[in-house]
Amino acid sequence: MPQDVTFDLPFDTPVSDHLEYARARHLRWIWDMGLVRSQAGFEEYRSWDLPQAAARTYPHASAADMVVLMNWFSLAFLFDDQFDASRPDRADRILEVARELIVTPLRPAGSRPRVVCPITVAWAQVWDHLSDGMSLTWRTRFAASWGRFLVAHCEEVDLAARGIAGTLDLDEYTEFRRRTVGIHHSIDAGERSRGFEVPAQVQAHPLMERMRDLAADTIGFMNDIHSFERERRRGDGHNLIAVLHRDRDLSWEAAAEEAYRMTNACLAEYLELESQVPQMCDELSLDEDERLRVRQGVEAIQHWINGNYEWALVSGRYTASKEGPAAKAELAGKGSVDDLLAV
Repeated sequence: MPQDVTFDLPFDTPVSDHLEYARARHLRWIWDMGLVRSQAGFEEYRSWDLPQAAARTYPHASAADMVVLMNWFSLAFLFDDQFDASRPDRADRILEVARELIVTPLRPAGSRPRVVCPITVAWAQVWDHLSDGMSLTWRTRFAASWGRFLVAHCEEVDLAARGIAGTLDLDEYTEFRRRTVGIHHSIDAGERSRGFEVPAQVQAHPLMERMRDLAADTIGFMNDIHSFERERRRGDGHNLIAVLHRDRDLSWEAAAEEAYRMTNACLAEYLELESQVPQMCDELSLDEDERLRVRQGVEAIQHWINGNYEWALVSGRYTASKEGPAAKAELAGKGSVDDLLAV
């Protein structure tokens, strides 16, 4: 399944005018924080072009906030790649670091991490900026979504460390992928990027809850399709195509076709629910300001669906064939050229 598989998305989303300004500052920050530790690691990271992903998913952020969002983006991706299949004992260190990442938003502002490595130190700095100006309600919601994502990541690492990564059936994997893709807190960050908050009663409404879940499913499945070659090189069984191949006894081609169909079905259901948002606003008797914030919240979801898709088509992270240190690391079961969990 090649990286250039396309989907027919019914909305266009903008790209930040601050991309190049923020990219230069972000790449310097990556070096300064020790989030890349070799020239090979830096070149591989730069090929992913995460700044473009941030500029597409948070197009309305200020120049300064765009730098913060790019910095935050790097942490989730780089941490996700720290598991080494040849060293299952490394799962314990990943769990220790994940706990630190989870509790950081729950501590007083300015607290220093108790578990120290480049990722935890960088996250403490980023969270101070990311949470600035947001309500306790938003910070609590973000922290809960962020925590669920990191717990799911640890579960994924644990399955791989025990050699049973390819054992989830389709229903189990679908639920699991919704958590590992990390979209709920990413959509929450869309509010921070524009300085608004979706009303609490809207966030708790079944329609919005289902829309957010479907956005996560759509993005997660698209990502599985676009990243399939990379994950097959690593021997990673946590991929929708691999699960369908195993659980449904489908050929690789048929599994890829079914993954494509499932992704489009999620998108179609999301769009149907999105059309019902005005009725939900009427039901909740929202005033004009609240309706504006709901519209912005829906746009945050659209930015993520389309922005992530446009980025994935061109990112070097998902290139079907690679050479050099990055390819060697992937073939050895690693996701990263550099070790970011050591002090």
